[in-house]
Amino acid sequence: MQSARLTLLAVLVLSLSVAELSFGQDEDRVPNGPHYNLNIIGVAKGKSADMTGNSGHRIFVSLGKRSDSPVRTRISLLQSTDGSFQVLDANGTDNGAIFQLPAPGTYSVWVRGLGKPHGQARMTTCADDVAGDVYTGEICSTMSVVEVREKGRRRFTDVTDELTTIQFEEGSEVALACGDTRVSLFDACLEGYFWAYDNNGLRLLQVRFHYEQP
Repeated sequence: MQSARLTLLAVLVLSLSVAELSFGQDEDRVPNGPHYNLNIIGVAKGKSADMTGNSGHRIFVSLGKRSDSPVRTRISLLQSTDGSFQVLDANGTDNGAIFQLPAPGTYSVWVRGLGKPHGQARMTTCADDVAGDVYTGEICSTMSVVEVREKGRRRFTDVTDELTTIQFEEGSEVALACGDTRVSLFDACLEGYFWAYDNNGLRLLQVRFHYEQP
């Protein structure tokens, strides 16, 4: 009996050690150090409160349903002059939200989906038009972040390129106008930058901006 108890205890200790190791590996995917957290929260009903100037670390977007067509929310992006991140309008369920962030190069971007399993969302960096041209419609990157909420523990994924650059089709009019097949967020070639957030039932997307260490 004593031998059986010792064996069981050894198995439990080993299992706990493996769990702690896995936890550490999950967290090690994300850089250490200063960061800014933004929660994009899917809600079934639109918000009626005025959230302009709201400096909380969250943005409300339309939830949508897992089996239907996605519901799009526009998150307009403004460049900060002091290197800070800030929510300027948290209500994305009316005319869209507004988020302020620095130009790329000093931070990396990581995301993970939480909430009930099986919801998903697609997030794409876009702009309204080529600067100075007559409006012709949205220009969206050919790269997107697609986050699906699976069961179990979710890891952060590095999506810096997807959320801080816009990639064009090679040979397209916008690629020729900008002189490249990819431009960074807030490049002067384009105007009216925003994230298109297409939601199919994802209740929470955590976005983490990690400042790069000198």
